[in-house]
Amino acid sequence: MDWLAQFFIRLLETARDFMPIFLVLIGFQLLVIRKPISNARKTFAGFIFVLLGVSIFLEGLDLALFPIGKLMATQLTTAEFLGINPVNKTTTWQTYAWVYIFAASLGFAVALAEPSLLAIATKAEQISGGTIRAWGLRIAVGIGLGFGLALGTFRIVTGTELYFYIIAGFSIATLQTLFTPKAILGIAFDSGSVTTTMVTVPLVTALGAGLAQTIPGRDPLSDGFGLLALASLYPIIAVLSYAQIAQWFNKRSLSSTP
Repeated sequence: MDWLAQFFIRLLETARDFMPIFLVLIGFQLLVIRKPISNARKTFAGFIFVLLGVSIFLEGLDLALFPIGKLMATQLTTAEFLGINPVNKTTTWQTYAWVYIFAASLGFAVALAEPSLLAIATKAEQISGGTIRAWGLRIAVGIGLGFGLALGTFRIVTGTELYFYIIAGFSIATLQTLFTPKAILGIAFDSGSVTTTMVTVPLVTALGAGLAQTIPGRDPLSDGFGLLALASLYPIIAVLSYAQIAQWFNKRSLSSTP
């Protein structure tokens, strides 16, 4: 009964958050466009399903994904697991190698499971006539996301400033745009944004906050966040690199053809 009461509260909060969207859509349809809503019953039923789905998803985050992310961060940073002296707890950035490996593996796996990325990769392959491969694009994004998360956890462990990584990443991406085919530029920058959606955000947020809580001298608020910024940036670099490598192979194959 306590769970049902909690879910009902969550449902009311979700309905409150969605109400502005509903009012804008209905208001423009009736007051600006001035046409009745087609299939009003189906539209209303769909709105109810969205409320239920988002409420269940948010409840699932609190019950499963957030605790799992925090638990993994805690377990990977215990003195027993790291093999360090529990008294003085002297560590270096190399001590947390398994944290970087876990973050990179998590980023790669989450990217492959991301529905938004699958939609973009499939559409890009269709429009390009097969020049851009859906699997190649997804793997490139996965590598970029994994590297970004590993770099983000390294930043938390070392306590370095976030803007160093942001400036370096955008400098590399800007330079790459000068040598990348224009056809893939939009896809590359869109691929960076779709990696931070409903599948990625809960796990990454919980991992960053949990890691900052368990490492001595780190503040969960100032150090625990920023992973999502790197998770959005470095997939762009990976996709641009994928496009440049593919272009190089195409030119090489054409030049070798008699």
